[in-house]
Amino acid sequence: MRLLIAEDDPMLGSGLRRALQRAGYTVDLATTGEETLAAVRAQNYALVLLDLGLPTVSGLDALKDIRARRDATPVIIVTARDRPEQKVEGLDAGADDYVVKPFDLDELLARIRAQIRRGEKRTSDALSAHGVSVDLAARTVSNEGRTVAVTAKEFKVLAALMRRMGQFVSKEELEGALYDDTAEVESNTIEVAVYGLRRKLGAGLIVTARGLGYTIPKET
Repeated sequence: MRLLIAEDDPMLGSGLRRALQRAGYTVDLATTGEETLAAVRAQNYALVLLDLGLPTVSGLDALKDIRARRDATPVIIVTARDRPEQKVEGLDAGADDYVVKPFDLDELLARIRAQIRRGEKRTSDALSAHGVSVDLAARTVSNEGRTVAVTAKEFKVLAALMRRMGQFVSKEELEGALYDDTAEVESNTIEVAVYGLRRKLGAGLIVTARGLGYTIPKET
């Protein structure tokens, strides 16, 4: 599970990164607001820890930009700004939680786990990108609001790619989403499913890269 720390204090940023890695997370570190926005656009994060005092682009402005793009990634503000009006401003801008420095690491880890659980619940039944929506509970697909008929295999491939939007998923991983361990894998199943999805939902929705697999790019 990948997290992003947006923190310009090198000592705090590196220390928090090590602590989160010991807790089992994969962690990226951004030290400016511009780096933070570039990272969020390029990668799917389970959660972002965001300092408000970032250079180049403030943490608050970065948060507003993230939410303006309808990115629902959980964000916990971690800052020394402790006045009530500052907390209200951060939460109103779209933060999911607000933690004041100095903080207790165990409490922060508990807050991270809580927000990740809530984020998973928010996205558990519906996924969308580039005008395409997938309802996992109803097992339906729509494009620009119009229902599109897809096969069972096309649905599973699309759902797997939507869940990992912005990341390349190998052919073998997609086959794992279609077959159990006892089923015989047909060699061209993924290619056929991707072809069908491109034909029905648009040629540019799914990108292929040799040696990496398939991806649905994050919206910019």
